[in-house]
Amino acid sequence: MPKPLFILQENGGVVLLNFPHSGTYIPDGIAVQLNDCGKEIADTDWHVPKLYEFAKDQVTWVEATHSRYVIDLNRDPSGVALYQGQAGTDLCPITDFSGNAIYMAGNSPDTKQRKTQYFTAYHQQLAAQIERIKSLHGICIMVDCHSIASQVPRLFDGKLPDLNLGTFSGLSCLPALAKTASEALQNSGFSFVSDGRFKGGWITRNYGQPEKDVHVLQLEISQSCYMDEARPQEYDPAKAKALQQILQQLLQAINAWALTHKEIIR
Repeated sequence: MPKPLFILQENGGVVLLNFPHSGTYIPDGIAVQLNDCGKEIADTDWHVPKLYEFAKDQVTWVEATHSRYVIDLNRDPSGVALYQGQAGTDLCPITDFSGNAIYMAGNSPDTKQRKTQYFTAYHQQLAAQIERIKSLHGICIMVDCHSIASQVPRLFDGKLPDLNLGTFSGLSCLPALAKTASEALQNSGFSFVSDGRFKGGWITRNYGQPEKDVHVLQLEISQSCYMDEARPQEYDPAKAKALQQILQQLLQAINAWALTHKEIIR
């Protein structure tokens, strides 16, 4: 049987956690086309669901199982680049973040087929969960959960801040929610930036509709905060503990804001 595209756990609260880049599964028919570089799946958002596992019984949880090398669920399906004039990757990546080819010579992804088979089904489920939560509460808040290596010269200069909040420059959520999230993160002991290099991917931009009370925040975490970047398979619980405390504070602040906001809109 085909592997399910996502892990889903529904909850009655207002918060949805989405993990579009944490999957590592690659179907055999695609795996045989990848070169050694591609098989390393180096651009995975390693261990991000584990960082948030404390919240799994408190939120609706949507977690991709397939690698972003199969389909990038956070790219515009029309093929439009997220950051014009800057290096990036495609809906079906053909290079890694460093610009190295990931396919063997003579092979390339069937983008149309993969979009139909993988992208559409995932986003139908994500949209359905947003609507379900909104039907219960009149509001849905999604946190799009990501991580990335702290240094990727092709994508950004120097070392990335530890915590990178994205609100699509204030368009994907109400300013008061962005302020609440920023305050929960900026005095955490970790370096922090809001709407810096990562302002939010296609998911943040597409689903964030604050005028309809659907609010989306993207949080990009530097992998140096919770693992040895030279050994990406190894999660470091000791390093991750302080980070998890901050993530708990963030979700508590978001829930508290939602309660106040719901009272206002009644």
